[in-house]
Amino acid sequence: MSAAEPIARPKPQPGPANTAGRWLSAVKPASWPKILVPALLGQALGIAASMRVSAQGVAFGLGFTVFDLIFVVLMNDWGDREVDAIKRRLFPDGCSPKTIPDGIIPARSVARVGLSFGVMAVLSSIAGAFALGSPILFGLGLGGVFLFVAYTLPPLRLNYRGGGELLEMLGVGVLLPLYNAHAQAPERWSDWSGRLFEVWPTMLGFAALSLASAIASGLSDETSDRAGGKKTFATTFGNRASRRLVEVLVPTGAVLWLVAPLVTGATVTTTMPAAVIVGLHYLRMLRASGAAGTDAFAAHGVYKQHLHRAIWYGASVHAVLLAAQALS
Repeated sequence: MSAAEPIARPKPQPGPANTAGRWLSAVKPASWPKILVPALLGQALGIAASMRVSAQGVAFGLGFTVFDLIFVVLMNDWGDREVDAIKRRLFPDGCSPKTIPDGIIPARSVARVGLSFGVMAVLSSIAGAFALGSPILFGLGLGGVFLFVAYTLPPLRLNYRGGGELLEMLGVGVLLPLYNAHAQAPERWSDWSGRLFEVWPTMLGFAALSLASAIASGLSDETSDRAGGKKTFATTFGNRASRRLVEVLVPTGAVLWLVAPLVTGATVTTTMPAAVIVGLHYLRMLRASGAAGTDAFAAHGVYKQHLHRAIWYGASVHAVLLAAQALS
């Protein structure tokens, strides 16, 4: 089936009865750690740079993060509404309800509210730039919003042309942590170039983990994405190759964190526990890998659960230990 052919709409699934419940379902709170954890890591990097906690840095960093998060979640649903409808038609019992195809929220409302949160994200970065005296913060915020626009919205729509996983890695794994690090320690920006050698083992490790997450997210959508003309790593190279690359990237991230004390001012007490947590969940992910073939949705859920725990728990522990060491 090509993207140009008419799409048979799935039968609407029962959603929350009230409006608030429908919008809560639409913004998918269970997926929020994917954005909140890199923000936490960035805040910790900023605390490590400045050796203190800035309340303004927390407010402007997390404010932008939440606005950007809701913008991304809603506009991703709007951008993927046709392939989501294909998946509901092909696998009516094999995936969770979809916001637009299942009639939980109308497409026009999703787009209107999503774009409003995108504008609020940009405005919050402008406010932060003025309040913290750093125009660079606005540049980082605008860059993060633009990356997502290029990812899912016309005319670029790179998630449908290939390269979406790399954009997600840059946005989630690099720009979002840097935005929060800069919000927390804008006065240190002039010497960030001197600190990059200390920061980048952590950043590169997290970027590798973020790329693994982006590639794995396409596993459950391989068949429907291919039917809808969406070009992802999974639709291009297949399920097995996708899992193999994920299984290389995760230990790469852990190793980068492990070697950080050898090449930077970091201490092993901030990196070793995080790398160990990643490693433990990685082993569980490997045990689940064999069953996670094409359209094996339940197995995909188990596989990605262990992957997400490796990333979210590992990065959160790393962030807490970085901040604690700086403040002790």
